Amino acid sequence: MNFVFTKATKKAVKARIAIEGPSGSGKTYTSLITGRSLAGPTGRIAVIDTEHRSASLYADEFDFDALELDSYDPQILIQALAAAAQAGYDVVIIDSLSHFWMGTDGMLEQVDRAAKRSAGGNTFGGWKEMRPVERRMIEAMLAYPGHLIATMRTKTEWVIEENERGKKVPRKIGLKAEQREGLEYEFTLVATMDQENTLVVTKSRCKALSGAVISKPDESFGRVLGDWLEDGEAGPTAVEIRDEITSNPDATYDELIAIYRKAERHGLLAAEIVTDTGDPMRLGDFIRQRGLEAKARAARAAEAAEQPAEVAA
Repeated sequence: MNFVFTKATKKAVKARIAIEGPSGSGKTYTSLITGRSLAGPTGRIAVIDTEHRSASLYADEFDFDALELDSYDPQILIQALAAAAQAGYDVVIIDSLSHFWMGTDGMLEQVDRAAKRSAGGNTFGGWKEMRPVERRMIEAMLAYPGHLIATMRTKTEWVIEENERGKKVPRKIGLKAEQREGLEYEFTLVATMDQENTLVVTKSRCKALSGAVISKPDESFGRVLGDWLEDGEAGPTAVEIRDEITSNPDATYDELIAIYRKAERHGLLAAEIVTDTGDPMRLGDFIRQRGLEAKARAARAAEAAEQPAEVAA
């Protein structure tokens, strides 16, 4: 195998934001105001709502479309992201991602069901079956062609603190996010919020926001991040690559290999798309499928070309 190193360049990318916090800390509102800033004046926002229509409480202040769910199978999130990409939403907010971990039909329930189906009936067998599904869900989020914001609930507890007047008062604090261990490493920016609606950036690849502490974040938070994300060379989207393929149904195998490599360079192979037949599929799988079809066409053409010579003989 030949290894070729090329000069690194900064590419324009989309936001991948996780906002953690206890109930009432302002995760939904902050996601909406950040999403509006990232989308711009003409951008469209979609909310995948698992919080019993809580986002709709802000419909008088923000313009967005909502998909309200009551089942949180990871496969449903994959399909919803494919539909959002097909519809061209500039920002998708998952409020909250925790439900796809510990909610009805979420990962933990799916693992339990898979464990009961496995030969040994143990949890290990359940995780072995469901890990690829969880990985595909995460890849679908990371490869979404627009900005993505996910809220996560945190386990909470009450502590007694002394206020500014010296009086002992209870305060609810957030602890660990209700989600798979280490999921926060997948995001560009991770922030926590408390009951005073203070946002603390705990991880950021954007230096201007690293370690930031912001009381009641406004649109300037999203603008700073958006400016940093857009400062680079723009690349194609998964939908654009899909359209390139569907517009040329007779593409050769070599042409599809070149398209595959382009999608790979831009980290889009795991992006969920809706195919020209209306089926959700990963872009990489779609290109591979078309490649096999191109190979079959070439084989049939070669066989047809040889047929007259065989008949003449």
